[in-house]
Amino acid sequence: MHYPQMFSPLDLGFTQLKNRVVMGSMHTGLEEVDRSGERIAAFYGARAAGGVGLIVTGGISPNREGGTGIPAPKGSFGRFDEASLPLHRNLTQTVHRHGSKILLQILHTGRYSFAPDLVAPSAIKAPISPHTPRELSAQDIERTIEDFANCAERARRAGYDGVEIMGSEGYLINQFIAPRTNQRTDDWGGTFRNRIRFPLEILKQVRARTGEEFILMYRISMIDLVEGGSSWPEIVELARLSEEAGVNILNSGIGWHEARVPTIAQAVPRRAWTWVTKELKSQVSIPVVACNRFNMPDQIETSLADGEADLVSMARPFLADPEFVNKAEVATPERINTCIACNQACLDHVYAMKTCSCLVNPRACHETIFATTQAEVTKTIAVVGSGPAGLSFASEAAARGHKVTLFEAENHLGGQLNLARNIPGKDEFDETIRYFSNLLESVGVEVRLGERFSGADTAAEFDAIVLATGTSPRLPDIEGINHKSVCSYVEAITGKKPVGRRVAIIGAGGIGFDMAEFLLESQPGCDTELEEFLKKWGIDSHWASDEAGQKSGLAARPMPPSPKRQVFLLQRSREKFGRTLGKTTGWIHKAEMMLGGVKMLGGVTYEKIDDEGLHISVEGEAQILNVDNIVICAGQNPLNELAGLLTPAGIEVHLIGGAKEAGELDAKRAISEGLKLAEKIGLHTTAGQQE
Repeated sequence: MHYPQMFSPLDLGFTQLKNRVVMGSMHTGLEEVDRSGERIAAFYGARAAGGVGLIVTGGISPNREGGTGIPAPKGSFGRFDEASLPLHRNLTQTVHRHGSKILLQILHTGRYSFAPDLVAPSAIKAPISPHTPRELSAQDIERTIEDFANCAERARRAGYDGVEIMGSEGYLINQFIAPRTNQRTDDWGGTFRNRIRFPLEILKQVRARTGEEFILMYRISMIDLVEGGSSWPEIVELARLSEEAGVNILNSGIGWHEARVPTIAQAVPRRAWTWVTKELKSQVSIPVVACNRFNMPDQIETSLADGEADLVSMARPFLADPEFVNKAEVATPERINTCIACNQACLDHVYAMKTCSCLVNPRACHETIFATTQAEVTKTIAVVGSGPAGLSFASEAAARGHKVTLFEAENHLGGQLNLARNIPGKDEFDETIRYFSNLLESVGVEVRLGERFSGADTAAEFDAIVLATGTSPRLPDIEGINHKSVCSYVEAITGKKPVGRRVAIIGAGGIGFDMAEFLLESQPGCDTELEEFLKKWGIDSHWASDEAGQKSGLAARPMPPSPKRQVFLLQRSREKFGRTLGKTTGWIHKAEMMLGGVKMLGGVTYEKIDDEGLHISVEGEAQILNVDNIVICAGQNPLNELAGLLTPAGIEVHLIGGAKEAGELDAKRAISEGLKLAEKIGLHTTAGQQE
């Protein structure tokens, strides 16, 4: 077997997991919108059919106070009451039909709720919540413990194989444990033993209520990464006491949501936190789960073989590819649609109260909406351009039975993904290009590299033309814009124009931030040494082996590497920098700017460019930036001239991706548009129509 550790069963005594892969908990938004339970069942059922051994649902609150603040209608999956039991039974039965096991995660958000009536151990407002919580009374605490036990017992009746008690990431249980958020002076606060009384009572009562043959997993915060968090000796003691309380598996939680250290985004090296898991594994006798920034089978196998964990949990990679485990089992990892840790369609959607999906797999959480079916009318289709939109459409259309030819003027696939992959931390796009390259071959797409689509003469060979030709950089109207010091972001990234040590970037959207990181060359990529990442973000790499047990895992200060260049990031707007960046990753990009010493200027008027540099005025005050180069990141123009030639000839033409709308470089929209057009084309004839 190619991955023997990964596919070794795990015996828990009363039950067995068929492999060592856990689908970790993630909120999808389906919990609130799915009133029938069919979409939830289809989502988890696809992952069970894909071979995962153990699934953990998105967090379900044990009571009304513990919810996220997103209303869950009565009878919906997310409101786990007696009325919703049939929906949950349908889910557990679906998962069990495929030989997987499933746990219900019980999650009380505490002060992280967005509801105005939130509660917490102490009335201390969270920096990520708009409201100050009400302090729980001793009676409230006893009631909440009972609510956890009731929820677990209901999960058993719904057919779940067990529950996961969420005790990390800064949610209610974690809030009781840490002095940062627990300033009580009664029996539930003060000493460490008093502060951990809350989680231990929950674990004991859940075990008592559900019996011995029911999986009890506890997600323990192994490193808080906030001031006022737990010390390593405290974490070890809680882990041992949790085992005594009846826990079967310890899952790892890394960092609080309010921590100013990235834990799961692209900026984080793969397997970045297994050093913490390994330390705890040596302190307990029950299985320990590693998590965060695993996205390929070789990483799982290595961690298991090296004794870093007994199981590995992944969440977002199962959005990207529900067949992840099956593909690993038959030794075809090259066929895996790899999670790129972008957060754009998953966490960012959830925080915007939208249904979760996936940038590289728009079907995620939409399995019943985008079910692959054969086209009613098969067509011969030319796809022009192999960026994310072209790759998505070509593979989907061919899978539906169309005969597809993909034209790419360059000698390699990927389009503007080849630009993005050069940005520090975004080399995960290599995996996306690899995946689509293999997929095109498997579904029979004819790929013509280095061949430019010639227009109307070539179009006569096809029933339809799909233009996925992307965008070109837009040059703003500034005096001296053609000065030798000026280059576009494309020229800078590809090296067509060398860039000096002092650089001004015009435009502070997503591309501007990416360009700044590219020029700084300070952010570790996936394969950078872990020590560099830990130093840069101020993490104590010796924390878990330190007898003194410095609290929280934070070093005295961050120690970022010296930036390669002095960078000025400029925008016309007076609004906050980074307002268009992703909710869950924007703060990381802004922190990168500070760590790299980037000078950010807003409210800028661009006067001219000459040999002296970039002449600007800020709030009416004129100044000259004496820079070697000015990099333009001021938007794009669509490359869709072919449409004007083809449409008058009565040829069916479709525009997708940047060719349709030149906004920010948006792979999420491009891949989604490719899928949606592939689902639509061939349902009816649209000759001569341009979309």
